Amino acid sequence: MILPITLVMSAASGLISIWLAVRVTQVRAKNNVWLGDGGHEPVLARTRAHLNFVEYAPFVLILIALIELARGSSVWLWVLGVAFIVARLCHALGMDPNGPYILRRIGAMTTLVVLLALSVWALVIGYEGAATAKPATGPVIIGVPPAKG
Repeated sequence: MILPITLVMSAASGLISIWLAVRVTQVRAKNNVWLGDGGHEPVLARTRAHLNFVEYAPFVLILIALIELARGSSVWLWVLGVAFIVARLCHALGMDPNGPYILRRIGAMTTLVVLLALSVWALVIGYEGAATAKPATGPVIIGVPPAKG
């Protein structure tokens, strides 16, 4: 089974992660800081932007994959996935000390809204699945008895 939404969002997330890593390396080289932040705000800001992305992306991608497995492709799942990708780009640009701070706020708030929407959607799917599950009929075999002899 191919999960096109999950594949596209995962690929986009991978590219964003590479872009963020390159930006961290560039600012580290410029400030000659190879461990920690060396007290340089730009190093700290770009490192945090990358780490913040890594903190949120797995949850969003896992939820997208599970929802897509349960319900198939959906325009709303595409919308939420694209919103997440754009939000993370905005957040990263807004994290730079001289970057437009409003982008950081937009990125952070959009990320939280997307994560909330996906989480609620997954809960609804899980509840509906549990509510419609039929009890097992007939004997339930838990294990194979040991062979005699």
